[in-house]
Amino acid sequence: MKTLHCRDAGFDCEAVVRADTEEEVLAQAAEHAQHVHGVTVTPELAIGMKSLIHDEA
Repeated sequence: MKTLHCRDAGFDCEAVVRADTEEEVLAQAAEHAQHVHGVTVTPELAIGMKSLIHDEA
């Protein structure tokens, strides 16, 4: 399982996105960023976010 913590992306937010693949995590994170934070995830931003995705322990 892959995870991305919203806080790691610089937001004061406790949300954690979990999915089986990096692509799914990025899609869910982009939706969260748009709806909750009003941020549109550009392709360049998505590349940077990939480094924040980790395997769940």
